[in-house]
Amino acid sequence: MRAVVVEQWGGPENLVEREVERPEPGLGEVLVRVHAAGVNPVDWKTRVSGGLIEWGAVPAVGWDVSGTVEAVGPGVGILRPGDEVFGMPLFPRQAGAYAEYVVAPARHLAPKPASLTHVEAAALPLAALTAWQALVDAADVRPGERVLVHAAAGGVGHLAVQIAKARGAYVIGTASAGKHYLVRELGADEVVDYRETPFEDVVSEVDVVLDGIGGETAERSLKVLRDGGRLITLPGPDDVPAARDGVHASWVLVEPDHLGLREIASLVERGLLRPVVEAVVPLAEAAKAHTLGEQGRTTGKIVLAVV
Repeated sequence: MRAVVVEQWGGPENLVEREVERPEPGLGEVLVRVHAAGVNPVDWKTRVSGGLIEWGAVPAVGWDVSGTVEAVGPGVGILRPGDEVFGMPLFPRQAGAYAEYVVAPARHLAPKPASLTHVEAAALPLAALTAWQALVDAADVRPGERVLVHAAAGGVGHLAVQIAKARGAYVIGTASAGKHYLVRELGADEVVDYRETPFEDVVSEVDVVLDGIGGETAERSLKVLRDGGRLITLPGPDDVPAARDGVHASWVLVEPDHLGLREIASLVERGLLRPVVEAVVPLAEAAKAHTLGEQGRTTGKIVLAVV
């Protein structure tokens, strides 16, 4: 089968399509024929140096998948060949989603929302699960709470805006001026142009901040939280600031989540969540997809078309 692998750590030119042996599903696993694979910042960040990911002998990139179950291993009771599925298998271990086939534990996947194409569904798993696990599991966002989403037009951010809104929150997003229309269209009640106005000068009394940027943004976010507020930061544990009294700060690392995927699919089917796909790139041009993503100007997601 065709798969994109990292020949050596470094720039996007090190992503190369190779013929590799097709995997076989083991106990509790399924073989998925991949139709589309989502591209995420963790993909290019780990491509540079390997990061903390548990890699196999040949580093194969990618986690987001949408496709069709080709075969099931012993003990699988929730999926059958022919089922259309989406998910984020194995993270933070190597999954190798940039490929024609991928093996995944059955419960790292869920039925694909019928209203979405495979390209649209592949844009969801890692980013939507990150937003879900941060806002719902960690922060427990409740109706009427004020939620600030940084980078609200980005991969995680544009989905977080919608998830927070579906929870009944009052949503404030930060984004460049050219993306304000989209962020409002997705449900934000307010949008702040971070390039023109320090958000802490115009936002206050926030219950939850979702920070996908880190660094000084996380530090400044503490200023807008009310007592009892929660700051959830995503880049890494080193980006969690020392919280002041009455404010909780934490880091969330996304993990495979069958029930979370089902909740996300339910939001899609109820018309409360939709992925924005900015670019679709052929599998063989994965390096181009990484180059686009690393520019930091993507609205929504980039997706690789596999078949």
